Formats: sequence, C-alpha cells, structure tokens
Amino acid sequence: MQAFFSEYGSQLISNILQHILISFSALFLGAVVAIPLGVLLTRTPKIASIVIGITSALQTIPSLALLTLMIPFLGVGVAPAIVALFIYSLLPILRNTYIGMKNVDPSYLDVSKGMGMTNLQSILSVEVPIALPTIMAGVRLAAVYVIAWATLASYIGAGGLGVLIFSGLDNYQPPLIFAGTIPVILLAIISDYLLGKLEDKLTPSALKEENE
Repeated sequence: MQAFFSEYGSQLISNILQHILISFSALFLGAVVAIPLGVLLTRTPKIASIVIGITSALQTIPSLALLTLMIPFLGVGVAPAIVALFIYSLLPILRNTYIGMKNVDPSYLDVSKGMGMTNLQSILSVEVPIALPTIMAGVRLAAVYVIAWATLASYIGAGGLGVLIFSGLDNYQPPLIFAGTIPVILLAIISDYLLGKLEDKLTPSALKEENE
C-alpha cells in the first residue's frame, strides 16, 4: 500500500481534483439551465412534453458516442467532457423541477395571488421553496450520474479518475482499478450527502415542520 501511494499518490490526487472539476462544472451548468427551464415549462405546458422528450432522447446517446461527437466542435480535453456531462445532467434536474412545480398545491397559488404577489414573486417565494425537495432529488441524482460518467472523460484527454481505472484495465493492474473506482464511489456518496444538507438549509423551516 505504501509503495503504491509512493508511486501513484500525486497522480491520484491530481486525478481526483480533475474529476471534481469536470463533474461539478457540468452539474452546476446543468442546474443553472435546467431549473429555470423546468419552471418556464410549467408556464408553457404545450411545449413541455417536447422539451422533456428531447432531453430524454439525449440521455439515450451512449456516453462514448456523445463524447466523440463533441470532438469535431470542441476538440479534446476538459471542454467537450464538461459539455457532454452537462447534457447528461439535464434530464433528471429538468424533469424533477417540472414535476415539483406542477405538484404545488393550487391553494398556495391562490394565497399568493390573494396577497398581491406577481407571477415572479409567487415562483420565487412560494412555488420553488415548496418544490425544492423534488428539485434537489433531481440534482442529487444528476450528481451521481455525472460523477460516474466522468470516468469516461479520460478517453478524450480530460483526465479524471478514469485515467487510473482504464490504465489498470489495459495493463491488468487491479490496484489502479481500485484506486480509481473507490474515490468515484466516495465522491458520489459525499456529494449526495452535501447536497442533502444544502437542501435542508434552503428548505424553509415552516415547510419542514409541515412535512414532519
């Protein structure tokens, strides 16, 4: 074990940092795009099924194929990996945002209108806080997907923990495979935990008391 870390320790740390950068850049972009879009789709139900259908179709593209499709436009490296993972992050966040917003009790909307709130005020102060647990469930699911799929980014020169995993597979070195796989699992678990804590922080206390 000591010999392994002496030889690969610095590479392992570098690959972990690359993996975090790629994964969370894609997840952040996915949330920034998919959450507002999901909210907007609740106001335009005629196109909601079309947009969600398109993101569902994108989700079915094999990971390596999508990464390869990025190369003619973005070359190799981090940029195409982030764009591909961003595309994969869209569906769970978009769908959960849409479902969460649609499932808000209409009585809350009536109250917000009665208080003289504008449509935007109602969205920000009433609907999004109520839908937040569902939205965050989508973000947490997307985080797990993105962290797992980011291992394939090494195929296009983006680095990450996939470098260790596939190097171990190519050279039949199980320690390298484990050294790449275990941090991926830990990153997924830690990310889910931290996003759960963020959800708890963002959820209004009155709503938490109501759900208990």
